[in-house]
Amino acid sequence: MSASNSILNAHSLHEIDDWIKRYPADQKQSAVLAALRIAQHQNNGYLTTGLMDAVANYLAMDKIAVYEVASFYSMYELKPVARHNIAICTNVCCMLMGSDTIVNHLERKLGIKLGESTADGRIYLKKEEECLAACAGGPMMQVNHVYHTNLTPQKVDEIIDGLE
Repeated sequence: MSASNSILNAHSLHEIDDWIKRYPADQKQSAVLAALRIAQHQNNGYLTTGLMDAVANYLAMDKIAVYEVASFYSMYELKPVARHNIAICTNVCCMLMGSDTIVNHLERKLGIKLGESTADGRIYLKKEEECLAACAGGPMMQVNHVYHTNLTPQKVDEIIDGLE
């Protein structure tokens, strides 16, 4: 591991390498979305400039290109958030399947609104998630990058209550 990438731990580099292998050798920049997700996970749910720079170096990309990706996609956080990151799909398909019920239930249960973290730093509700690409399983949410589909308030309670 080079000094410029020492910020990315060995496990993260191994995972990024697995993604790089999915693309032609001259197209390793195609792994940028996965690499940022991996770096964010390594850093308790958010990206720092140092992590984005390390990803850029590892993928041989311009730093600004990595910053643009990280600031464009809603799946990346650029400031600290709570330990558990929850994104509820609110796009039309999930909305028609009851995502508003899930949002309202979580806000009441946790005592916070979308875009806020609980006072104890345990749970962060993302402000909005346009689409999580699991339309057939709506309403759905992603908790720490794990999909949960066909939600009911009771199922949500089981998931949330099971988090540390």
